[in-house]
Amino acid sequence: VAKDLGLQLPALRDRGVHILDKGRTQYFALHGKTGHLVTAERIDREQLCENVQQCVLRCELIVEGKM
Repeated sequence: VAKDLGLQLPALRDRGVHILDKGRTQYFALHGKTGHLVTAERIDREQLCENVQQCVLRCELIVEGKM
C-alpha cells in the first residue's frame, strides 16, 4: 500500500491511514513495518459466501490529508 501510494512508511502513520471493511469483522490491516495489506482475521469462505460462486471481500483505504 505504501509503495502504491508513493509514501514512505512513516507517512502512513502520520497521515492516519485507515482500512474500512463492510460488516463487523475487520479482515484486513496495514502491517506497520512493511506497509503491506495483510489479513487481520481468519477468512472463512464457506461462512462468508455460503451460496455464492464468486466470493468478494471489499474494503476501503482512507488517507487523511492531501495527496
